[in-house]
Amino acid sequence: MKKVENINLGGQPFTIDEDAFIHLKNYLNSIHKHFSDSEGCDEIMEDIESRMAELFQEKMKGHSIITNKELDSIVAIMGTPEEFGAESISEPIRHSSKEKTAHKTHYTSATNKSKRRLFRDPDEKIVAGVCSGIASYLGIDDPLWVRIVMAVLIFGAGIGFPLYLFLWIIVPKAKNASDKLAMKGEPINVESIARTVEDELSDLQAKLTDLSKDFQSKKKRK
Repeated sequence: MKKVENINLGGQPFTIDEDAFIHLKNYLNSIHKHFSDSEGCDEIMEDIESRMAELFQEKMKGHSIITNKELDSIVAIMGTPEEFGAESISEPIRHSSKEKTAHKTHYTSATNKSKRRLFRDPDEKIVAGVCSGIASYLGIDDPLWVRIVMAVLIFGAGIGFPLYLFLWIIVPKAKNASDKLAMKGEPINVESIARTVEDELSDLQAKLTDLSKDFQSKKKRK
């Protein structure tokens, strides 16, 4: 008989056995330590935990308690600390040679493939990000082409406006790094989540710097 713990991961409640709980705690601690110097550390951890919670919900169908088996499968997708340059966890999850081979194969597959999902893109939006989201979903680099088609439907066929409103209502906005990666069909793991968050922060800082320079320039002219 094993002791179990009730945890909250990414805002979702789970029951996990003691061994898996220790490994999960060490895994998350290792990730946190690795990104502790990043300005986006808290957001990175939040997005990683939300992604793990989503994966656990998919894996736990028919199961009530998370064990090392389920945790191993999630780590295979998210990546071990060594795979994204962090220190090894203090109590590593032990694999047989067969499990190690399966783990490596699973991780390689997971880093190369990700099913695209339709979201509204808040970073490339003009109105609500519907067209830019559709462009990402279809693999179109420039959302201008989707906007042109939508404009033709609005001003030519007359069905574009209600269609746009309908999509605005039913298509969710990409709220975090995982959503934005899924929107583009990119792998969703620790490394890609961290990169997305840090890139967003870098872009934001660049925009703030430009705004500050513009403000100072206008101030000097007065």
